[in-house]
Amino acid sequence: MRFSERPAPQLKREVAQRARWRCEYCLTPHAYATQPFAADHIIPQSQGGKTTLENLALACGCNLYKGNRVYAIDPHTGHRVLLFHPRRQKWKRHFAWSADSLYVIGRTRAGRATVEALKINRPELVNLRRILHMAGEHPQKIE
Repeated sequence: MRFSERPAPQLKREVAQRARWRCEYCLTPHAYATQPFAADHIIPQSQGGKTTLENLALACGCNLYKGNRVYAIDPHTGHRVLLFHPRRQKWKRHFAWSADSLYVIGRTRAGRATVEALKINRPELVNLRRILHMAGEHPQKIE
């Protein structure tokens, strides 16, 4: 049986600082999170992924839905595609905010598959975005 290697506290801090304390999938700010954040293995350890800064992404509850997957189905084409990879891809290329800034819209096959697989528009996040929008804290600037 293989045991998962957990990131050391210093590595977790580096992951969080690089992500500016936001989930790298849905952009939820850590300070307002509805679920604990984790240093997610982008390529899961079960598939050979290493516990390195390059292979870790800060993730809120999105991590629970991602699990050990790297592929998901694009709901528009029905094709199996790679999920969004925060180290190799730009968020703005694959996602956009809806006109009211409450929903993440997948712009590409990877974006659409990631939105669906990670349940990026789950009710608690939409409600959080609504409150943050009213408080002037959402949407945050995307680089």
